[in-house]
Amino acid sequence: MGTGSARALALALALLLACSDITVVTAQETERIEGSAGDVLEDNPVGRLKVYVYDLPSKYNKKLLKKDPRCLNHMFAAEIFMHRFLLSSAVRTFNPEEADWFYTPVYTTCDLTPKGLPLPFKSPRMMRSAIQLIAMNWPYWNRSEGADHFFVTPHDFGACFHYQEEKAIGRGILPLLQRATLVQTFGQKNHVCLKDGSITIPPYAPPQKMQTHLIPADTPRSIFVYFRGLFYDTGNDPEGGYYARGARASVWENFKNNALFDISTEHPPTYYEDMQRAIFCLCPLGWAPWSPRLVEAVVFGCIPVIIADDIVLPFADAIPWEEIGVFVAEDDILKLDTILTSIPMEEILRKQRLLANPSMKQAMLFPQPAEPRDAFHQVLNGLARKLPHGKGVFLKPGQKVLNWTEGTRDDLKPW
Repeated sequence: MGTGSARALALALALLLACSDITVVTAQETERIEGSAGDVLEDNPVGRLKVYVYDLPSKYNKKLLKKDPRCLNHMFAAEIFMHRFLLSSAVRTFNPEEADWFYTPVYTTCDLTPKGLPLPFKSPRMMRSAIQLIAMNWPYWNRSEGADHFFVTPHDFGACFHYQEEKAIGRGILPLLQRATLVQTFGQKNHVCLKDGSITIPPYAPPQKMQTHLIPADTPRSIFVYFRGLFYDTGNDPEGGYYARGARASVWENFKNNALFDISTEHPPTYYEDMQRAIFCLCPLGWAPWSPRLVEAVVFGCIPVIIADDIVLPFADAIPWEEIGVFVAEDDILKLDTILTSIPMEEILRKQRLLANPSMKQAMLFPQPAEPRDAFHQVLNGLARKLPHGKGVFLKPGQKVLNWTEGTRDDLKPW
């Protein structure tokens, strides 16, 4: 081991020893997050907006779920839980005339392969069919062409409805959704599939499952850097280099033998417990810029190390990501060990105190039933902040901005 590596290891060991006593801090009142972040997290959207939920035939939602209950467990399940939440939420109105927003419950990712992976090939036709239905049976879509409507489109590339990025970009966002607000998983700045004005949300991670894996709060954080997951996707990227834009491969090749890094492709049954024993948890991009690891890291108080250039993070106006996480440019992966060991100990402790704030964790979860300041309420906060609707929302008589026949050939097929 070289002098530089030995020095870095010694520093990391010192940090591990210091962080093993972090419970002395977290057992007390957590640090107040100053500024808008703390205020937004504690906002209560009830009373500030009313949402009308369209009652669609079950073939658009509940029938799909009944056919394949696995949809409840994948990372895109927010579309299902958001529907369930709104049906019983205090913001729901049964009088569409007083609604601020209209919600169309379409489960666009509940079409799974035998392995349980969503294939959104039918999603554009299903969404087009649902919009045509509400346009024919209610007057509210037609008066604004959907500008006061919102949809949950949680797949990798949102309303582009394709699991491969190049084809998703070529397809673009479904034209009928150009004026609507999209609630979609966080993506990448200036990306074709991330619509301006979208409300970005975290992927679904099972709150109850994580709760059952909690370990005592005074457990020492004895792992410096932790990651479990793919480094290569040989099945979909046989030549290598395209998956994760090479970022994961670079992490593996450069740090697989580094004593500071506990990284592997194996996913042990102690995965959640291990994250609670780690100081830093790597959150590199995969096929898309994000994964549930970010949610897991925040929930378990492990400082997220975000390796995904130009990422758009969930609820960025509510969560101070720059303060709780570490951002490493994809081009700087070779310096990852130096970057992490160079962070002052007091800064690490501060990030851990912020992560210990219960509101921080709650904002990343979709619990059943809903709880104050959870992800459901963050979505409602996002909708409330977009009110009142501007003058350009409602169309003038005879004005049309959308073309019902616009789209790819497959999208125009009946559903």
